[in-house]
Amino acid sequence: MEHNPKKNLMTGSKIILESLVREGVDTIFGYPGGAVLNIYDELLNYKDKIKHILVRHEQGAAHAADGYARASGKVGVVLVTSGPGATNTITGIATANMDSVPMVILTGQVTTNLIGNDAFQEADTVGITRPCTKHNYLVKDIKDLARTIKEAFYIASTGRPGPVLIDIPKDITSSVYEFDYPETVELRGYSPTYFGHRVQISKLAAGILASKRPLLYIGGGVISSNASGELKELAELLDLPVTSTLMGLGGFPSEHSLFFGMLGMHGTYAANMAISNADFIVAVGARFDDRVTGKVEEFGKKAKFAHIDIDPSSIGKNVKIEIPVVGDVKSVLNSLLEILNNKNEEISSNRYDRLSWLEEINAWKYEHPLLYKMNDIIKPQYVIEKINELTGGDAIIATEVGQSQMWTAQFYKFKDPRTILTSGGLGTMGYGFPAAIGAQIACPDKTVFDIAGDGSIQMNIQELATAVQYNLPVKIAIINNNFLGMIRQWQELFYNKRYSFSEMNVNPDFVKLAEAYGAVGLRANTPDEVGPVIEEALSINKPVIMDFVVDKEEGVYPMVAPGSPITGMLLV
Repeated sequence: MEHNPKKNLMTGSKIILESLVREGVDTIFGYPGGAVLNIYDELLNYKDKIKHILVRHEQGAAHAADGYARASGKVGVVLVTSGPGATNTITGIATANMDSVPMVILTGQVTTNLIGNDAFQEADTVGITRPCTKHNYLVKDIKDLARTIKEAFYIASTGRPGPVLIDIPKDITSSVYEFDYPETVELRGYSPTYFGHRVQISKLAAGILASKRPLLYIGGGVISSNASGELKELAELLDLPVTSTLMGLGGFPSEHSLFFGMLGMHGTYAANMAISNADFIVAVGARFDDRVTGKVEEFGKKAKFAHIDIDPSSIGKNVKIEIPVVGDVKSVLNSLLEILNNKNEEISSNRYDRLSWLEEINAWKYEHPLLYKMNDIIKPQYVIEKINELTGGDAIIATEVGQSQMWTAQFYKFKDPRTILTSGGLGTMGYGFPAAIGAQIACPDKTVFDIAGDGSIQMNIQELATAVQYNLPVKIAIINNNFLGMIRQWQELFYNKRYSFSEMNVNPDFVKLAEAYGAVGLRANTPDEVGPVIEEALSINKPVIMDFVVDKEEGVYPMVAPGSPITGMLLV
């Protein structure tokens, strides 16, 4: 079939980039290779429309796109080559999938005639990524390319968000076809429910009003649905106590009188006691994962559960739910508020019970606050508190995984949504620094920190070159205890202090390492050096590594042993 020369003919590479422009993409995180060189060549013609960030490892590209997406609310975009380029992104894709982060990953593939022949740098990318993507595609015909990209962005950003991968053979990028970008998408079998059922929302309203010890248990769905304003209005209207998962932090102001901290394995005493003694628990965009519930049979066993979630498969998966509400959190909360605002008399009738309940939770809070003992060695918690103090709580905080992550969740006071970027579901070491790079690009006027352990930071330390190349003033605070800290803590508590291969006997000099990359390195050895080091780092408009030499055996507490009920907290 011959095409009319007057029609809008383009190469596959140009179709890809024009499609990205139509989707509002302004940044790509990538690494070139043979199978995507046609796209990279065309990309030079789009440098005024699309910024390309050259990472130093494809895993860094995936995490940076993830951080960009979490901080901005937009879809993060990755571009890598076939074979090892694609497989190097898998950890980042799985991280995004577990935490419901919208991303589109474009991977190169060998030419269509070589697929299945074990060609150079060939991998079954679609097969490998099927378990860790929301959806994926292999484009075998250029006529499907524009439509596939439109569908990918739609799927990634709607319903429960997630990563979508498009595998594109090299010959598709060099072929020529008419560019006609679809304006709408209709996918059979995919139609997310945004508006909750009115009857179910009415039942939810009645359940809250009838309860004497209600509790809001919030998760990452509050953030992804941009529902923090509605959540705050609901809590204040009914004097409802709020506790959060790790992913929900920032969805409700941490210093609000109704907020009682994170719950679960390393949750606050007040939060864990509150959810264990509540009579009606409303889960809002949370998924009842094992780090929250502990021994699931004991979790909230005095309560009836309601659950608001856009993903129906998450409802009732781990805990019996009496009142399920399938829908977008923001939409459902607006409908709930509409109903409750017409029930002033009922709200007032049991306000005394709810205020008595708040007094009880506050007593737990004051009886067992988050504590640590200062001495002449730097305490990790003190570093986090000083970062919070000196940034005014206004920074975007990325974390690595382990002790540094949990101390950050406990001691940094997150005021706003999209200000904590952390690998909650997969627990990916090496996530924080590239995620911080992505966040800094998304929010150039914000202060961005990566709070890291000395083990985790070395997983993707090469991205320091990326930060220097693009003049990104990311601040890295290394909680340096010469251990894989959380591994050491578990070995101390559950393995009779047999520290099997958890000691980091050889670490680099992080100050010299920073300087070798063209960044700035600072170190604090004593508590009185912590504040000045952070202040100096904040005054420097370059990437900075701060090496905080901390107490080697400090633990994260409270802690709930695996398989125990969350009331069985170790407090020392």
